[in-house]
Amino acid sequence: MSLSNPSQVLLRNSELLTSATPLLINLPEDGFIDELITLNESAKVSCYNTNFIDHQALTHKHGSRIHNNFTCVYESELQHDLVIIAFPKSKAELNFTLAMIAPFLTAETKILIVGEKKGGIQSTPKLTANFLEHCQKVDSARHCFLFAGLMNENKRSVPFKLESWYKHYAITVDGIELAIASLPGVFSQEKLDIGTALLLSNLPKELTGKILDFGCGAGVISCFIAKKYSNVELSLLDVSALALASAEKTLALNNINATVFPSNSLSEVTNTYQHIVSNPPFHQGVNTNYQATETFLSGIHKNLKKKGSITIVANSFLRYQPIMEQYIGCTSVITKAQGFTIYHASKR
Repeated sequence: MSLSNPSQVLLRNSELLTSATPLLINLPEDGFIDELITLNESAKVSCYNTNFIDHQALTHKHGSRIHNNFTCVYESELQHDLVIIAFPKSKAELNFTLAMIAPFLTAETKILIVGEKKGGIQSTPKLTANFLEHCQKVDSARHCFLFAGLMNENKRSVPFKLESWYKHYAITVDGIELAIASLPGVFSQEKLDIGTALLLSNLPKELTGKILDFGCGAGVISCFIAKKYSNVELSLLDVSALALASAEKTLALNNINATVFPSNSLSEVTNTYQHIVSNPPFHQGVNTNYQATETFLSGIHKNLKKKGSITIVANSFLRYQPIMEQYIGCTSVITKAQGFTIYHASKR
């Protein structure tokens, strides 16, 4: 795999990469770690990724050579002398990350933040004003910026409390009331999105048995199903550690038991289900990406029981119906509204 533009910008500034205990946050596996290890042969490299795909790739490539973390909260016995952060898609996630790692830094720890210009990284100094000192741009190349700074001394002494970062809100759909909790970077963190609201109002009249919520986000769909239908067994999956933690919190707030697990599309799905429901993602980073959902729709028939069915909501411009017809079975349009379409397919 060739080095991404952000990784190339980092390596242009190799003098900043000298480290004994580097921490890499949400960097993909593109060969950069090999270059970093070449520069620091005895370094104890730690990686923290909230994306399960990147976590899997790093584990497969490097194994025990690095300390690899996939979780909603970073923990370590090390004090890091260098931190490299990939600028997140959600700007709110940046300060969440800085607050989380602050206890593991020293006064001299270099903090590098790198990302593509189209992702909004130009706003880094303003965004991080409460956490970083001397934050300044150190390079600009390949449509990317690189910023460097030091953690504010007062922030390093503040224990990280995950609970304080949840956004809480209440929703009512078809008379069903739910309490929602969501962490930064999770889809629809502050309110119910239009597509999910439409889906909840257009679910099948009856649902029973094992149900899979694909791309569960904060767990809104599963909690609604649990409240509306009496005889269901719910499983929720997502690629994001922050989404999974949010779903678990939302389930707890609504006194609902369910199985929650990470998966790269269907990589960790081993059971079969009577019904699958989803508001599937189609964005990855700052670029539009349909591959995860298309892989899901073309492969999910193996995880549907006999006479099983699937209901999804999608932006109306996305052509998912032909894929569902080809791989699952007869697919109907339940409704269209406000730019979204609800599809329902029964296994042939």
